[in-house]
Amino acid sequence: MPLTPLDIHNKEFTRGFRGYNEDEVNEFLDKVIKDYESVIREKQGLEETVAKLEEKLDYFKNIEDTLNKSILIAQETGEEVKRNATKEARLIVKEAEKNADRIINEALSKSRKVSMDIEEIKKQANVYRTRFRMLIEAQLEMLKNDEWEVLQPVELPEGYELEVK
Repeated sequence: MPLTPLDIHNKEFTRGFRGYNEDEVNEFLDKVIKDYESVIREKQGLEETVAKLEEKLDYFKNIEDTLNKSILIAQETGEEVKRNATKEARLIVKEAEKNADRIINEALSKSRKVSMDIEEIKKQANVYRTRFRMLIEAQLEMLKNDEWEVLQPVELPEGYELEVK
């Protein structure tokens, strides 16, 4: 255990024949006590300062750890957001491609149907044209024929009726 100023103050020396001058020794011990007390106070002050600084250091280390964790979390969150955005973009592109394919297929289907309808209309037009030609030719044939009395019934194309007034 280290000496205290009180230990120094209470220290008694044995007296010897022709020993040290008691006043000088006491004076020196008083000076040592004062210096030792100031060193102890200074040490206590430094220990308090060290404790406060260590407390602040711990506080700043905690802040540093928190900031580092926050940075890591922010980086991870950023990466996750980026991954999610990439996934979402891929899904949007796939959906757009599906819609485009569907629209193209619908357009092709409608185009084929329109083409088939056009062909059917062309066939019907040719049939009607042929029937009309046959009707006109039959009428011309009747006009050329001098025998009006012996008229033979003309067979009209399907869907046509001859109206007599």
